[in-house]
Amino acid sequence: MHLKFGAATDPGRVRARNEDRFVADGDLRFFAVVDGMGGHAGGELASVTIAEAVTAFIRETAGDSDKTWPLGLDARLSVLANRLQVAIRSANRTLAARALADAALEGGGATLAAALFGGGGDRLAVSNVGDCRAYLLRGGSLSQITRDHSVVAEQVAQGLIDSEAARTHPLRHVVTRAVSGQASMAVDIFEMEVKAGDRLVLCSDGIHGVLTDNEIATLVAANGPPLEDVCRAVIDKANARGGPDNATTVVIEAIEDDEL
Repeated sequence: MHLKFGAATDPGRVRARNEDRFVADGDLRFFAVVDGMGGHAGGELASVTIAEAVTAFIRETAGDSDKTWPLGLDARLSVLANRLQVAIRSANRTLAARALADAALEGGGATLAAALFGGGGDRLAVSNVGDCRAYLLRGGSLSQITRDHSVVAEQVAQGLIDSEAARTHPLRHVVTRAVSGQASMAVDIFEMEVKAGDRLVLCSDGIHGVLTDNEIATLVAANGPPLEDVCRAVIDKANARGGPDNATTVVIEAIEDDEL
């Protein structure tokens, strides 16, 4: 299976600084959206640190046995999923170590959604910490793979509010998990098979907090434009709604090799 992809990021119409970062590495088959959080420059530095650290781990462990990895393994997960989980835990430790040496990183952290495809492209591990999301577009239908780790998401899960009320809730930006250097950080992992024609969408809350899932689906399903233009169209739509936050989108499509 061959992968084609596009990515775009924008500070939005309100924020002066863009604390979002993305990774789109076709050689590694690794993709991520990282949304920085923290006062002053802390969020921006944290997102850069985390994006670089998690990518470095994926690169350094390409072809490795899972037995060589630190930070513990989960016997319930495949080698692919364990590699992604440990990569995020490793980035969390890197952030903690750098924060000790750089006061600008104190209090900084990030939410994250990441995807790692297997060598054949037909297997996928997806992970998230916080409220960056991963969606799967298959057969024209968009489904959310990840679960938000936020106060509002917990209220929706408990039936206290509905998804529409969640979009304007005053606590909608309060997350319950982040990559912030804390040893107790939990990482969600999802595994799935990939089919030709699937599109995976990674985005920050500057996208899904402004656009509905149906709007995202319509924009991402567009055929013809390069996927980078598709990502740009998603961001333009969010900005047309006021662009209240940094906005980042990565879209990856799986294609049969004989279709190239």
